[in-house]
Amino acid sequence: MMVTLSKARFKPRALEYLRRVELEGVELVITDRGRPVARVVPYHQSASELLADLRGSVLEFADPTEPVGLGDWEALDDPA
Repeated sequence: MMVTLSKARFKPRALEYLRRVELEGVELVITDRGRPVARVVPYHQSASELLADLRGSVLEFADPTEPVGLGDWEALDDPA
């Protein structure tokens, strides 16, 4: 859903409109004298942006098919 409103109408209720963008996914088009000047859309982080912080953090990748951390899971330990 897209909502078009003037800068004068947006300004006093900016937080309310931004909450709608965040919670409902509403897109805003803000106008100045009837001419669109800005568009506010929900922010979606791409997978590459999410993984960017991990880039270069793997020190060794010896055997990718072997399970890791099995000793860290109590449920997997032998009860004997």
